Amino acid sequence: MNADGLKALFEPFGAVAVKRMFGGSGIYAERLCFAIESGGEVFLKVDGQSEPSFLAAGSSPFVYNARGKPMTTSYWRLPSAAYDEPGELVRWAALGLDAARRAAAAKAKPKPAKGKGAKAK
Repeated sequence: MNADGLKALFEPFGAVAVKRMFGGSGIYAERLCFAIESGGEVFLKVDGQSEPSFLAAGSSPFVYNARGKPMTTSYWRLPSAAYDEPGELVRWAALGLDAARRAAAAKAKPKPAKGKGAKAK
């Protein structure tokens, strides 16, 4: 699926930016990558909070091979109903964006100093 097709797919959800990456595309909203496209399939960002919804819908994670080993990502297949029903697309895309927001917030939190005797500056 090309960039124009991805933008059209997500139109009910809102404006998205599409950037080429790793032989596929990254799909961004609010400057956050909340979805990816690979081989014509769309995968949404998932975390521990949203994973049960994706499991219940029969979705599965995006897996790629790295050095001969399968690597499972935190992006899960967009349920097929979302391709045909704008309301479903909006619902699933919102779950993906929410997971991307939580991931960004977790990365932004300061990490505690490591080791005993670490001093704050």
